[in-house]
Amino acid sequence: MRYLLGIDIGSYSSKGVLLDEKGGITAVAQRKHEMRVPGPGLAEHDAEQDWWAGFCDLSKQLIAQSGIDPVDICAVACSGIGPCMLPIGKENEPLRTAILYGIDTRAHQEIGELNGELGEERIFQQCGNALTTQSVGPKIRWLAKNEPEIYAKTHKIVGCSSYLVFKLTGRWVVDHYGASCYTPCYDLATHGWDAAMTSPICPVGWLPDILWTSEIAGTINDAAAAVTGLKAGTPVITGTIDSASEAVSVGVQSPGDLMIMYGTTAFFIQVNRELSIDNRCWAAPFLFPGTWSTMGGLATAGGLTHWFRDNIIQTPDDDAFFGNMAQEAMASPPGANGLLVLPYFSGERTPINDPLAKGVFFGLTLAHSRGDLYRSMIEGIGHAVRHNLDTFAEIEPRKFVYAVGGGVKNPLWTQSVSDIANVEQRVRRHTVGAALGSAFLAGLGAGIFERQDIEIINPVDAIIEADSRHSALYDDHHAVYRKLYENTKDLMRAL
Repeated sequence: MRYLLGIDIGSYSSKGVLLDEKGGITAVAQRKHEMRVPGPGLAEHDAEQDWWAGFCDLSKQLIAQSGIDPVDICAVACSGIGPCMLPIGKENEPLRTAILYGIDTRAHQEIGELNGELGEERIFQQCGNALTTQSVGPKIRWLAKNEPEIYAKTHKIVGCSSYLVFKLTGRWVVDHYGASCYTPCYDLATHGWDAAMTSPICPVGWLPDILWTSEIAGTINDAAAAVTGLKAGTPVITGTIDSASEAVSVGVQSPGDLMIMYGTTAFFIQVNRELSIDNRCWAAPFLFPGTWSTMGGLATAGGLTHWFRDNIIQTPDDDAFFGNMAQEAMASPPGANGLLVLPYFSGERTPINDPLAKGVFFGLTLAHSRGDLYRSMIEGIGHAVRHNLDTFAEIEPRKFVYAVGGGVKNPLWTQSVSDIANVEQRVRRHTVGAALGSAFLAGLGAGIFERQDIEIINPVDAIIEADSRHSALYDDHHAVYRKLYENTKDLMRAL
C-alpha cells in the first residue's frame, strides 16, 4: 500500500492526514499553537515554533499512529494560512515573526501609498485584485518603513507553505494561487512576477519561484528526514494556501462550485469559467492550469467566539464552553430578540474591503441575555456570509455550495447561514479540511489520483437546507445589517 501525507497549518492549530492509495484515511493528528496578537489589528505566527515544529510533530505522530514504514509514503504536501509575509535572511533564517493574512490590518496606510505610486486602476487591471489587508505587497512596504534594519537583512519574502517546502527540500517556491496574493507583484496575464510593479516594494529576486500546486518542488533532504521521520528522497509538491486546499478536499473544481470555509475567519472560493475581475472580491488562477477563481473572506468569524470566551466570559480554553453557549443561543429565537452584530472586529475583508471597519452590537437592551449575545454574533457572521454570496452570484451563476472547516460541527452556525443566505449547503463525509486536500493534491502530483476521485474519497454526506419559516425575518434584518455599516462607516473612521 502506498500513502500520501498532507499537513496544514491553521491559525490556532495544525492538522495532518495520512491517506492511502485507495482514498482511505489511515491516520489523523492535530496540534494546537498560538496566534500572537501583540496589538490591535496585529496577528503573527512564529515560523519555527508554529509552522515547522508543527509539521515535524504531526509527521512523526502520523507515522507512529499508523505504524507504516515511511518508505511507503510516496508524496508529501503542505498547506497553510495565507497570504502571510515572512522575511528571510541570507542564512535562510526567519528575521521576525510572520505577519499574517487579512486579519492583520497594520499596512492600511501603505495600501494608500502604493495605490498613489503605482495607480489603483493599473494594479487592479494587472493583478485582478485591489490592494487590501489581504495583500502581501503593502506588508513588505510596512516592513521597509517600520523595521528598516530587518528589511535591510532580508533575502526572501515567503508565506507559510513556501517556508515548509523550503525546510523540507531547500527550494523556495509558491503556487500560482498563492502568488496571486502577493499583490501588486503578480501579473495574471503572464502568470509571473512583474518587475516594474515589484521593484518599488522589494527586489523581484526576493520572491519564490512559481509552480502549479501539484507540481513536484523537490524531495525530502537529509536534515528534514532526521526531524520529521520521513524518508529522504520522498517527493514534495508545491502546495498552496489552506483555503484552496480545503476547497479541493470537498470537490470544488467545476464552474459554479463554491466553498464556504468555516474557521477562525471565513473564506470563500468559487470556480469560474474564465477570469472575472470585480473590485469587491479577489481573482486568481485556481490550482490547475486553465482554471480561474473568485475569492472572498471575512476578517473575523470563529475568532469572534474565541474573543467572546476569552474577554467577556473569561473562562478557560475548554471545548465544552462552545457547546454550552450553543445551547444558550438555541434558546434565543431567530433574530436574537432584535439584536444585530457587525462582525468587523478586525476590520473587514470582502466585499466592503475596509480595514477601519469596527465591530458593532446594535439593539442592546437590559432584557438581552448572553445567549442572545452569542446568537447575534453567529447571525452577524451569517449576514456577512450572505453579503459575499450575493456578490459572488452576480459574477458567476452558482451551482453547488460546499461547507467545510471546524465550524461545520456547529449546527447553529451552519443552519443560520443557510437560513440567512437562503442557500443549500452540501457537507462531505470528512471535514478534516485542508490537510485532506493536501494529501489528495500530493496524490495528484504523484500520479496516484485523478481529480474526479475526490467524489469517492469524500462523498456528500449531508445537505443543510434553508428553513423558509425565517426567510422574511432574516431578509428584514439583512437590510438593516447592510444599512448599519453604511450609516456608521464614517463614524468608525472618526473613532
